[in-house]
Amino acid sequence: QVQLVESGGGLVQAGGSLRLSCAASGRTFSNYAMGWFRQAPGKEREFVAAIRWSGGSTSYADSVKGRFTISRDNAKNTVYLQMNSLKPEDTAVYYCAADAVLITTRPGAYRYWGQGTQVTVSS
Repeated sequence: QVQLVESGGGLVQAGGSLRLSCAASGRTFSNYAMGWFRQAPGKEREFVAAIRWSGGSTSYADSVKGRFTISRDNAKNTVYLQMNSLKPEDTAVYYCAADAVLITTRPGAYRYWGQGTQVTVSS
């Protein structure tokens, strides 16, 4: 059974940093992409960043480019999202997603999802 477990969320002041982790178990995703999405209250889930396990190519939403960095540790089967220069508008529940064939911004392309971790940025 595949499980994705996110951690690292919390409350931070504007301008601060957080690092989210997504630990995958149940299988490896060596030929697939994993992504981070977020959903704020009353809004649709939106793409944040994605990475391919093999080769490490990445993609970012324009709103986070230059501030967020996605990375992976193959040995730990874990994906990270380093978030710097956080803004109040980054406040949302952040979800890890896995098993997309290609890097994509479409949530429906990802087969597995974590339970989410709350990130709150105060002004």
